[in-house]
Amino acid sequence: MTSFLCNGRTVEVGEHPHLLAALREELDVTSPKDGCAPEGRCGCCAVLVDGRAVLSCRTPLARVEGRSVVTLEGLPEEERRRLAEAFAAAGAVQCGFCTPGILVRTKELLDRYGADLTRYQAATRLGAHLCRCTGYLSILDAIEALAGGTASAPTPITGVGSDGARYEATALALGDRGYVADLRVPGMLHGALRLADHARAEVVAIDPQRAAGMPGVVAVLTAADVPGELRVGLLERDWPVFVPEGGRTSYLGDVLAMVVAETQAQARAAADAVEVALRPLTPVTDPLRAMADDAETAVWGTTGNVLSVSRYRRGDVADTLASSAHVVTEVFETQRVEQAYLEPEATLAVPDGDGRLHVSSGGQGVWDDRDQLAAVLGVAPEQVTVELVSNGGAFGGKEDLSNQAQTALAAWVTGRPVVCVLTREQSLRLHPKRHPIRLAYEVGCDADGMLTGLRARLVGDTGAYASVGAKVLERAAGHATGPYVIPAVDVEAVAVRTNNPVSGAFRGFGVNQASFAIEGALDRLAERVGLDPWELRRRNVIVPGAVWGPGQVMDAGASGALACLEAIRPHAEAARAAGAACGLGLAMKNSGLGNGARELSRATVRFDPDGTVEVRHCWTEMGQGVHSVAVAVACEELGVAADQVRVVVDTSRELGAGQTTGSRGTLLGAGAVRDACAAARDDGCRPGVEYGGSFLVDWTDAIQDGVEHPTIHAAFGYACHLVVLGDDGEVARVVAAHDVGRAVNPTLCRGQVEGSVHMGLGYALSEDFPADEEGRPLHLGLGPLGILRARDMPPVETILLEHPQPGAPYGIKGIGEIGSVPTAPAVAAALHARDGRWRHRLPLRPAGRERRD
Repeated sequence: MTSFLCNGRTVEVGEHPHLLAALREELDVTSPKDGCAPEGRCGCCAVLVDGRAVLSCRTPLARVEGRSVVTLEGLPEEERRRLAEAFAAAGAVQCGFCTPGILVRTKELLDRYGADLTRYQAATRLGAHLCRCTGYLSILDAIEALAGGTASAPTPITGVGSDGARYEATALALGDRGYVADLRVPGMLHGALRLADHARAEVVAIDPQRAAGMPGVVAVLTAADVPGELRVGLLERDWPVFVPEGGRTSYLGDVLAMVVAETQAQARAAADAVEVALRPLTPVTDPLRAMADDAETAVWGTTGNVLSVSRYRRGDVADTLASSAHVVTEVFETQRVEQAYLEPEATLAVPDGDGRLHVSSGGQGVWDDRDQLAAVLGVAPEQVTVELVSNGGAFGGKEDLSNQAQTALAAWVTGRPVVCVLTREQSLRLHPKRHPIRLAYEVGCDADGMLTGLRARLVGDTGAYASVGAKVLERAAGHATGPYVIPAVDVEAVAVRTNNPVSGAFRGFGVNQASFAIEGALDRLAERVGLDPWELRRRNVIVPGAVWGPGQVMDAGASGALACLEAIRPHAEAARAAGAACGLGLAMKNSGLGNGARELSRATVRFDPDGTVEVRHCWTEMGQGVHSVAVAVACEELGVAADQVRVVVDTSRELGAGQTTGSRGTLLGAGAVRDACAAARDDGCRPGVEYGGSFLVDWTDAIQDGVEHPTIHAAFGYACHLVVLGDDGEVARVVAAHDVGRAVNPTLCRGQVEGSVHMGLGYALSEDFPADEEGRPLHLGLGPLGILRARDMPPVETILLEHPQPGAPYGIKGIGEIGSVPTAPAVAAALHARDGRWRHRLPLRPAGRERRD
């Protein structure tokens, strides 16, 4: 036993691998979060030991014997409020998973340095902490305000366009609003997964006997225990919940068994003890070879390695390029990237004893979760209710099921509540990543720099399972021309199955890769023509009425592209006049699925007798602020105060619109909530009545429909980024001009821009998730991923423009993804301006800049 003071109270705890496990699993102190234990690279688990901030997942219990351990729960209430409110007011809380650890570090810094604490010191001391959402700048703003005594209380949201604090911001900052892994249910069991040892291997036998006999084990589940469908998937049901005996593994994230035990430690130890006999096969890991040779199928249960082909043509590209004054030919290559959200996947499933199951999920589409879980269990969808527990970041990586199906099955079989939390290594192995894509481009222009033609061939490594890979390559194809008018176009994009890690949705959804290629090609053309890169873009940028890409005639919302370019011009001119090397990138990014999809968003509004206004919608809150959008619309349309509004997302109502993806939650969600509010107003807002509303987009066309001028997407956001280098060749600052249509909450918009610029800089410079020739990931921790830390993040000047989108509620266009799109080409252009060398492969500095304090 180990004895220490925990928040002023003497406690004794048993054996645990580290202090974090003792706090969370035995003492139920949950403000310290487990983002990577025991790696110690995320900082989410920080606590105070005798007044010094330490990472509790790296702290053996012997080190705290007889000492004082303080978490946020143990701080005086006034101090808790002051810290949390400063972060909320500065917009320094998004998903919130990292924030409690950063608040602990902030308290230590304030206690040590007081008013003398500088921004540089804070950034350096935050080196042990990752934030994947904010880009750190607003966090440093909050710490500066606290040190300088200028921190203010957050202002409430008052309507659309108001600058109020995020919904639940203070509770998130303090760790009081629990995530799935923080939930506690009486009688709860713990699940742990046994993953594959080889990316491609025949499963000869799975022997659970040794694991089943270990202490605390209640059940060991395999494919034989699945009563319904074995495979799940968003677009194709090709992803096995368990790979059975006689089946074949297709990547190293495949699940072979699940152990259910009384404690997490017991479940994980027993999962490692499940004995599996495999017959390894040679993995298929080269997408070009896989595409050329369909005879050797990479993935069990599929025929052929080509998942999808997206293509379109306009004009005679061959003749056009042959007669062009200048033609650039280049092959661009982008890397696989890990989302690195700080909350590992977690699911809690609770049976009610009456043939129903309640599942708490952090997935990006709880109605999709429900339908897939019901199919696996072989029950009707109404027997399963999935409740969204706002998650600790997602960025596309939580669209597919992770451990929801196995956890639901475990609760169904045992009749007891079961929670399953992935380790960081399991998370990295299991969920889909950003696609690595090879982009072969030929782009021509005339002597005046007017673009003439483009031929692009894209090959994306989609890994083992379909996920949404076909749609990612379709989106990359659709955006292959960038925001430019090109009369002759020939584009083809192929998604190829391999035994590499699965690729799927990730912020930008294929547009980032296409932007790196088209922007790089334009910079090369500008040099050949002798034009300033800004001027070449101005001559070719889309405007209302122009024909874009697959043939879409752009509406009035397209005015935002030129507006962003114009907003950047004086900053670019000033940087060059000062002798600084700089580069720019211009981009567009769709909002909504488009491509012929019918997108119906629903919402309800109900006035309760106590004055609370309950708003239900169908979108996942993952830090981007969609709950705050719902609150803003309710305040705008109903005249209520923000603290009256309660937001709920679960499948007890049929509101589902699929995944929270494609920057569509704000656009479609605002429309549905506004419609529900209108219904309430029209009926006098009677208490107890649930008023429904909807917003429908059903006027888009698919690329393959053969329409001469298809409407591929209903809305686009636009952005232009300027990257300025310092004398040392490092990024010194970024200016980001964004046309958002309507800034529903300017502070949250700026936060989205800063966070996506941070992610875009990492994508450009250092982030990578490589795999070897066996399909085995080389990085199975957060440390080696090349994520920029607070001290690496340059200042970002955000310019918000509002060119309304016709037909969209309040003119909204979306902001969540586009901020990461133009950054990488702007960095590449800035580096070229410094040394004259063209770059065609990401990351640009693959050695990374990860340092450890």
